[in-house]
Amino acid sequence: MARTPVYFLSHGGPNVMYNHGHPAYKKLQEIGREITGKVKPRAVVVFSAHWQGKSDTILVNTAEATELIYDFYGFPPHYYKEKYPHAGSKEIAEKVISLIHSAGMKAEGVTRGLDHGVWVSFKCAFDPEDNPLNVPVVQVSLFDSEDPDQHYKLGQAVSQLRDENIQVIVSGMAVHNLRDFRFTAGDPSPLPYTVSFDEALKDAVVTPPAERQKALAELLLRSDARQAHPTFEHLLPIHVGAGAAENDAGERLWTLKEGSLSWAQFRFGDVLA
Repeated sequence: MARTPVYFLSHGGPNVMYNHGHPAYKKLQEIGREITGKVKPRAVVVFSAHWQGKSDTILVNTAEATELIYDFYGFPPHYYKEKYPHAGSKEIAEKVISLIHSAGMKAEGVTRGLDHGVWVSFKCAFDPEDNPLNVPVVQVSLFDSEDPDQHYKLGQAVSQLRDENIQVIVSGMAVHNLRDFRFTAGDPSPLPYTVSFDEALKDAVVTPPAERQKALAELLLRSDARQAHPTFEHLLPIHVGAGAAENDAGERLWTLKEGSLSWAQFRFGDVLA
């Protein structure tokens, strides 16, 4: 059995699930169909920018059934009534915990709902009516740190899941500055740092695997890094994904630079025809 590829999804805000004409919505749909139609995983393990564990401990959702977390503010009331059908897997969650322990890191199981970094992007990619996922979804936290190598090693720790037909997805945003977004809303013209950092991220992802960890870590040291990401939680999922990719090549599937945001989507590894 071929290893499953690893996907980085730029998930955006909850409004993307209603904006069916937005190019990012359509791209997420394409990726979702690729996963359900070609990869056909038996489960998904997902890391989201919206869940940090502890500085030295990863948290893993071990619950078989959980609610959604509406971790966004100022949207119309119907946003907070959205549903996304899903189920967890205690068996796979415990496997994730075991793998992290085996790599010399701490992990513990908790009960938690799916945050919007997961369920909003999944509702676009895996529409319950048109393209249901129909496999367990286990969410795993990031570390509560901004250490890129720590997150890369976390990805390496769970890479074995890919040999068991389990899909690893990391959800963040290629460029994510909401402070500036308030001033650019209505004008899609990308800010200079959106352009420069988006291209630097692509260059780091496509770096040969032997040098990729270093290239990705150096992104955080760039002069435009804190403009592109005032805090790094939306960037660190790419480090987890690259670690899980091990020796597989990375590629940018698509990008859209929009104001102070980039919707770039990435894949590590190949999809069998």
